Amino acid sequence: MSQGLPGDAPLVHDLIGIGFGPSNVAMAIALSEHNAGVGRQETVTAHFFERQSGFGWHRGMLIDDATMQVSFLKDLVTLRNPTSEYSFLCYLQSRGRLIDFVNHKNLFPLRVEFHDYFEWAAAKVDDMVSYGHEVVAIEPVVRDGVIEYLDVTARTGTETVVHRARNLVIGTGLRPLMPEGVARTDRVWHNSELLAKVDALDGTNPTRFVVVGAGQSAAENVAYLHRRFPEAEVCAVFSRYGYSPADDSSFANRIFDPAAVDEYFTAPDDVKQKLMDYHGNTNYSVVDIDLIDDLYRQAYQEKVLGTERLRFINVSRLTGVEDDGEKVRASITSLVTGEESFLDADIVVYATGYSPADPVGLLGPVAEHCRRDEEGRVRVERDYRLTTDAELRCGVYLQGGTEHTHGITSSLLSNTAIRVGEILDSLLDQGRTPAPGEPRPVADGIGSPR
Repeated sequence: MSQGLPGDAPLVHDLIGIGFGPSNVAMAIALSEHNAGVGRQETVTAHFFERQSGFGWHRGMLIDDATMQVSFLKDLVTLRNPTSEYSFLCYLQSRGRLIDFVNHKNLFPLRVEFHDYFEWAAAKVDDMVSYGHEVVAIEPVVRDGVIEYLDVTARTGTETVVHRARNLVIGTGLRPLMPEGVARTDRVWHNSELLAKVDALDGTNPTRFVVVGAGQSAAENVAYLHRRFPEAEVCAVFSRYGYSPADDSSFANRIFDPAAVDEYFTAPDDVKQKLMDYHGNTNYSVVDIDLIDDLYRQAYQEKVLGTERLRFINVSRLTGVEDDGEKVRASITSLVTGEESFLDADIVVYATGYSPADPVGLLGPVAEHCRRDEEGRVRVERDYRLTTDAELRCGVYLQGGTEHTHGITSSLLSNTAIRVGEILDSLLDQGRTPAPGEPRPVADGIGSPR
């Protein structure tokens, strides 16, 4: 634990961000817009670290015809600042496609196009980010018996840099989730790496793929592999009778409204669980109805023609995989009869979702100051700040990993623009950002208490 002394401290940032995916890009934009509209004494100094060498968001799933599941208006800025120069519409204008997009009459852009928008926006604030830097340690800096700052150590190659912060915002995204006991290999994939793995198959002639999962990504994988490899059989394995359609109706979509976050946050725990049960079919293990219809139409056509390459093995589970380096033997168990059957495949793709990164995994000794609920989950304030003891004066904000406190939107794009605005407001309101419940000091600027 460092003891901060006058004269020996590095430059102090008001905020350091860990990760530079869409959420923290939106955070950087909100900071940039704020700083452009205030005097020097009111600016918020910030820097972000990203371990990737450049911006990238689910690159392995940028299938050429896959579309977003959220409206383009739920971009990085519009719901917070409709006049922002960082909006998707401004991006379209810069690319010369605004009129074409309007004529398209579609709220849902191609995923590859929205990724290009993210890259375009990230490039506009790249003076605030260090790419190729992985945060490896966070150490508390103690002054007068309290943790006044946090020293963030980031590694790039063989070198390390240390930056000091008054606050952190953690936006490290999601991690691919594989079933327990299943390891990824050259023939056993997670769908997050689909396109790169498929490219590596050039020159080979796979004859059978097995895709595990019942959600949007699984269905997209099935459709893509069926189209990409016209001689191969594609087998979809899931425990239902078929893919379930996503509920994207107007009333159900209110679960993603900013006001729904307030309602969820203040609701009793049993009501929180009911809301998740009621509205899980807006996001989890569901598929766009148009894609469901396309897959069924294709399967029926093949049955009529006697050329079945698309197979749906339903009410079943994939219960084992054995990769011998040449083939993968998949064990499939019927949920009805318990009978086990086997499929030899070239590739098995698990479209089994993601899990949030441990929000306090990087905090090291600082994590001891974070409070948890009865189930061991971190407590989070309404402004997305971790609830901590009084000794920790620094704010630690989460972008993700807050579903248990803030609802479904915590890991989705729908509320990103609003969320970063709320975090920025919290930073400005806190001044020196004392721990929740402490008296707020009078401050000269965001981080300079008198």
